[in-house]
Amino acid sequence: MVWWKTILQAFACGGGALKLARRRKLLTPEAEQVMDRFKHEVAEELGLADKIAQQGWGEMTTRECGKVGGTMVKKMIKMVQDHLDR
Repeated sequence: MVWWKTILQAFACGGGALKLARRRKLLTPEAEQVMDRFKHEVAEELGLADKIAQQGWGEMTTRECGKVGGTMVKKMIKMVQDHLDR
């Protein structure tokens, strides 16, 4: 899970790799790839990987996408808190 360190570094550097603007676009391609892998991992944990593979993200319900996004945020907050507690 080397890519988890990339997310932690982004937060530890005050969002250095992430753009915290209204557009919510990531500044670096590496950060975008990391977040995409993270999104797919969370979707797999939630049992949505097969549906995404067959139908794509465009056919996901708002509830399913919200569940993925909400879980991502919870995990990122926990990672940062764990990192700061060290």
